[in-house]
Amino acid sequence: MIAPLIHLLAVSLSLPEYANAKLVGLWPKGMQFDVYGSIFALDEIWKAMGVSIYITVIGTLVTLLLCSLLAYTLTRPMMPGRQIIMKLIVVTFVFPVPLIPSYLLVKQLGMINSLWSLIIPGAMSAFYVLIIRTFFKALPGELFEAAKMDGCGELSIYARIVLPLSMPVLATITLFHTVSQWNSYFSATIYIRSRDLYPLQVLLRNLIVDNGANTGMSDFQMSTQFTPEMMKAGIVLVATLPILIVYPLLQKHFVKGAMLGSVKE
Repeated sequence: MIAPLIHLLAVSLSLPEYANAKLVGLWPKGMQFDVYGSIFALDEIWKAMGVSIYITVIGTLVTLLLCSLLAYTLTRPMMPGRQIIMKLIVVTFVFPVPLIPSYLLVKQLGMINSLWSLIIPGAMSAFYVLIIRTFFKALPGELFEAAKMDGCGELSIYARIVLPLSMPVLATITLFHTVSQWNSYFSATIYIRSRDLYPLQVLLRNLIVDNGANTGMSDFQMSTQFTPEMMKAGIVLVATLPILIVYPLLQKHFVKGAMLGSVKE
């Protein structure tokens, strides 16, 4: 995992003649840092970065709220039809949502060319619900009984007792969904029409696959002293850096939450 990142860093820091000739390995040849100044001076990068941060943060919060609410509901014994609902959730593992019906639904809801089309369709996940439900079922039932004796309703129990005790599993889901949302580009290529709403991964994909033809960056590359390989390497590192920063902060909770959610039922 580290070797490709080191190679990209070496390419982005090398002199253009060495990078263009593909003579750079794991160590830069001729040190320079100007390529990153040129990357961050590009307006498209900042717009795409802002879009990616927005859909990642809002999408993760929406997913945590919806999945935890459904998982909590499915653990309550007074919930009617919860076994049937669980079976329907499991069915979605076998029969995922087809692309065309999903597109027609998003279009009918008026979310085409809207950032909500990148958040709402993937907000609910059967996998996340099962993990959170398993964790919730492991909580002591005496806590719920004591809360009810103190006059708490179901929503109050969920907000005041269940969520504070579920930080490990919520951190696990946060890490899962944050990485997935940050790296996703397929939904944006289908639902987003405006270049101003492109997330960073779509901009990166267009730069690498189409050599910047659909991003407005090809003219920028021609006007600078840096080669396309150097620009691509630098932008890949810029796009990867936020996740590399977030992961160590959640790793402790991730390991604990994954273990608790997997061995208890």
